[in-house]
Amino acid sequence: DRNPGDKDAEEKFKEIGHAYEILSDPQQRAAYDQYGHAAFDPRARAQRGAGGGFGGFHDPFDIFREVFGGGGGGGGGSIFDELFGGGGRRDPSGAQRGADLRYDLEITFQEAALGCEKQIKLTKAGPCESCQGSGAEKGSGRKPCHTCGGRGQVEQVLGGFMRVRQTCPRCEGAGQVIEKPCRRCNGTGRTDQHGTVTIRIPPGVDTGTRLRSSGNGESGARGGPSGDLYVVLHVRAHEIFQRDGDDLICEVPISFVQAALGANIEVPTLVGSAHIKVPAGTQSGSVFRLRGRGVKNVQGYGQGDLHVRVVVEVPTRLSSEQRGKLEEFAALCDENVNPRSRSFFEKARDLFR
Repeated sequence: DRNPGDKDAEEKFKEIGHAYEILSDPQQRAAYDQYGHAAFDPRARAQRGAGGGFGGFHDPFDIFREVFGGGGGGGGGSIFDELFGGGGRRDPSGAQRGADLRYDLEITFQEAALGCEKQIKLTKAGPCESCQGSGAEKGSGRKPCHTCGGRGQVEQVLGGFMRVRQTCPRCEGAGQVIEKPCRRCNGTGRTDQHGTVTIRIPPGVDTGTRLRSSGNGESGARGGPSGDLYVVLHVRAHEIFQRDGDDLICEVPISFVQAALGANIEVPTLVGSAHIKVPAGTQSGSVFRLRGRGVKNVQGYGQGDLHVRVVVEVPTRLSSEQRGKLEEFAALCDENVNPRSRSFFEKARDLFR
């Protein structure tokens, strides 16, 4: 203890010891990994019904960070990763997995509904052609790292009483270093490269669907495996169709005569056209369903329906002859011909009685 008689320092060292005890115990560490510092909060414990305690319910990683500085909470590359997980010697070649990539792709409504293949162009890190991804100049090899003596780890003493191991910052845990790094890639084993990737888009996808293309991410460092490419889809709106899950909805205009007398009308679908029978007396807003003419389920569970909503168009420009015929029709009509109108006005009269 470098601060004899200092009550605050004494209390802090007690907290450090308690934190180390918790994070070194498999069961308590598992509780921390699952619940965080709430695992040791008496109030959270009462809600969760779990046991175990940690006086003042401070996050144990926060205690180490406060006293020694640096990362906490499992931050990458810190001494706490080495002490409480994530350390250990790595591949002697220094190989590391490549990063995953994201590509946002816009497609048409029909491409999303029917499926398609798209070619996308990427610029990503690929294996260096000069060193074939090894990171070393031709004829150059690897030698033990003098910083860690080939062990891949170095030791540090924390607070004058705790000895911990940490990944060697020079060789990054490999235990070896390149004698002569490749001049083209500076020893990384990778250079930026341009390429084209074919993406197969299954039927039934929608905006937000994420497709994975395995191994088409960035190349791994020094011969490591490549990452993956994730393609996020954005579907453009359609001029005619709207989508509701796997069902399609569209509006089709019909004339006053077709609605009154009935007709066989043509309606659009995703793959051509179809015909539906509109019975006489059809009202505007009536919906007709065509089974199996919607979108295929992206998981392969059948296919949706097409819902056709007819909208009766009222003529706005009438010739004198047409107007005369309609006036004759109006003179021939009585309330029995317009049941909905009669019902409406009957209800209206009831309101004012």
